Amino acid sequence: MKKLMILGGTGFLGYHTALEALRRGYEVGSISLDDVNLEGWYPKEVEVKHTDLFEISEDDLVEMIKGYEYMVYSVGPDDRETPLAPAYDFFHKHLVEDSAKCFRAAERAGVKKAVVFNSYFAYFDRVHPELKLGEYHPYVRARLEQAALLNEQKKNMEVVVLELPYIFGAMPERIPLWKNVFLDRYAYGKKVIFFPNGSTTMIAVEHIGEAAIGALEYGKDGERYPIGDENHTFDFMLTEMTGHVLPKPKKIIHPAAWMCGLGGQAVANKEKRQGKEPGLNFKMVMRDVMSKHDIVIEEEVMNEVNKLLHIKRGGLKEAIHKTMDRCYPNGSFK
Repeated sequence: MKKLMILGGTGFLGYHTALEALRRGYEVGSISLDDVNLEGWYPKEVEVKHTDLFEISEDDLVEMIKGYEYMVYSVGPDDRETPLAPAYDFFHKHLVEDSAKCFRAAERAGVKKAVVFNSYFAYFDRVHPELKLGEYHPYVRARLEQAALLNEQKKNMEVVVLELPYIFGAMPERIPLWKNVFLDRYAYGKKVIFFPNGSTTMIAVEHIGEAAIGALEYGKDGERYPIGDENHTFDFMLTEMTGHVLPKPKKIIHPAAWMCGLGGQAVANKEKRQGKEPGLNFKMVMRDVMSKHDIVIEEEVMNEVNKLLHIKRGGLKEAIHKTMDRCYPNGSFK
């Protein structure tokens, strides 16, 4: 039986990866924080070990991973987290330095192949170099450095990078990040939603689990795979979100791109007064990315990757609805 260790296996993506691995007959282990009650819902077949992966020594982590031949790394902040300034130091520490330590430990422990969850901003940096995403956005810079370092430092272990888009769905015990960092900021309590008139790539979380196991079974060493299922406008996303929990969807107004940039700058200025700095330059991402319809993973690319990694399609609307039900379980959205 194949043995898979998931770092961050009790988190959102790690949990759904564990479910998919169990369905495919893997023996699964998890190393994660002891920050949620697993009783009654988390698969008892998973061997759960607790530690802080950002603090544990490499030598101690080697001992915790020994006996597993595969690993999925589902740890670290995403672009929605706004840390204390400077943002780059925070993201470099948690996305680059800490992941590199974990991958070195995994290779020393005998892991033969590992998958890391990265970001579709890294893909956009490759196909839209004119945006200079790695230069202007600390989070994107860290994701690029993460993928590069994990491949540079390896000796005998294969490394596959998955570049993930907007992900929807839910799990027990945890509230989706969508609530605090997106819905409460842009939609909750507002009669009208002001949002950029662009598009993005989306996927249901169950397919992320399929992508992770597919990358272990079919992915090529050193490859970076952009993962996605459907491309939609933000109107579609916001309409499905608000229309699911309200009698009718909220009205959406699209300011001009330059005005969206000013709005993003105002949010960043507010964060700065609190000593914080976002991982994405809000002014530039609102103006240059989120206000456009072509900054997406192209359909032909998604078709090729999904076929190669054996990722199923569909279920996006249902996943968005599950997200809203989990964020506002008592119908408290207004």
